[in-house]
Amino acid sequence: MGVSDVMYYILHFQELKSIIQWKTWHNPVHERDPEKEPVSLRICFDFLDKTSRSFSAVIQELHPELLVPIALFYLILRGLDTIEDDMTIPLEKKTTLLRDFHKITEKEGWSFNGNGPNEKDRELLVQFHYVIEEYRKVKPVYREIINDITRQMGDGMAEYCIRAAEGKSGVDTVKDFDMYCYYVAGLVGNGLTQLFVESGLANPALREREQLQTSMGLFLQKTNIIRDVREDWDDKRRFWPREIWSKYAEDFEDLFKPEHTEAALNCSSDMVLHSLNHADECLFYLAGLKEQSVFNFAAIPQAMAIATLALVFRNPQIYKTNIKITKGEACRIMLESTQNLQKVCEVFRKYVRQIHKKNTPKDPNFLKISIACGKVEQFIESIFPSQDAKALQRAVEAGGTKKEEDPKVIKERQEAKEDIKILTDSQVGIAYLAGARWDVAYNDMKNEIKQGVFKQSASATAQTIAEKYNHGEL
Repeated sequence: MGVSDVMYYILHFQELKSIIQWKTWHNPVHERDPEKEPVSLRICFDFLDKTSRSFSAVIQELHPELLVPIALFYLILRGLDTIEDDMTIPLEKKTTLLRDFHKITEKEGWSFNGNGPNEKDRELLVQFHYVIEEYRKVKPVYREIINDITRQMGDGMAEYCIRAAEGKSGVDTVKDFDMYCYYVAGLVGNGLTQLFVESGLANPALREREQLQTSMGLFLQKTNIIRDVREDWDDKRRFWPREIWSKYAEDFEDLFKPEHTEAALNCSSDMVLHSLNHADECLFYLAGLKEQSVFNFAAIPQAMAIATLALVFRNPQIYKTNIKITKGEACRIMLESTQNLQKVCEVFRKYVRQIHKKNTPKDPNFLKISIACGKVEQFIESIFPSQDAKALQRAVEAGGTKKEEDPKVIKERQEAKEDIKILTDSQVGIAYLAGARWDVAYNDMKNEIKQGVFKQSASATAQTIAEKYNHGEL
């Protein structure tokens, strides 16, 4: 730890406290035992550490039934991604490898040394025969799931490589953006859900909720794409859809110029809106995970994502450098997210309120963002009401009078009411004075109502699942 780190934690003692608490109090639900593993599997976990240390740590705490299948699933997709990212591989060879990768995972002894020397994870593919050796030992039902996801992802990556070679760089429409995110992240959510359900560690109803599965991946991917805009631009890549950024700038590069700061912030808030619209479905999904280690594995990235979304919202720094939440804040989020669904909802509520607070009527997306924030709060309130009706009823039956409420509960309920009021009275007037496009908002809301976005059945179903699997017993 350098001098600057010491000074930072002196000034931010709560963050240092969170780091110490995580390292001291966190007890994994399950622990991997390397001593009982063959050499080839230990090598696989070494590669897992090298490719993503933070993700590796969460995987290694998974239930023994899913520990190895999910670790290998990650390495297989990382191998696929390493081929797709490498611009030194000729297009024809690359697309063939991508489309056939699901078959390659079954080829004993296969490895690949055709990556460029500077490719970060090239060594994984050089020694990929270790991954295949262990993968062939995995239960056939799990291999079938992983192979299918790998096939779909490989086909999608191949299509985008061909588009790029034809000069169709970047993403044009929001539909294209959603499809890209689906191929690189949504499919992963689908595959993991099938593994969770097949292992008996998640509610089987999740298998039928493909939209919820997809939202888990899209929420993470879209948030990362917003955060990494500067890094991607420096690497001559653009993932923000033209359909969005062209509303705010003539050329994408204009967003990085100081004279276009306000337009750039409005553009980034439009991107945040598209990510935030998945937040309530992520919480709905988490309600269906029965086993604690699986819940932790899925909940931690989602909680990190909502915190990141609050960080990047209307933050001009994203156009200058790659910004991330601090290590201390990350540890605090992990502590809170590895308990139960109610705690995760509290994390979401906290950061959604931060977004809400930073929202401004000057932003053309002001009204939609306010509605999106209110939608998340409403969903949380529907499954974890701030006022416990059953407790109040018991108090009335026992003593004939209602118990005096906890001041903290009263304050939280009042804050929730104030947030909802923002969607109706005061901020509506402010938005009007600022020139909000009511005609656009009205048409959007009318279309959403037609599509059933505001149906109450989802909240009711979520409450049923939450009551059954809220991890209170774990």
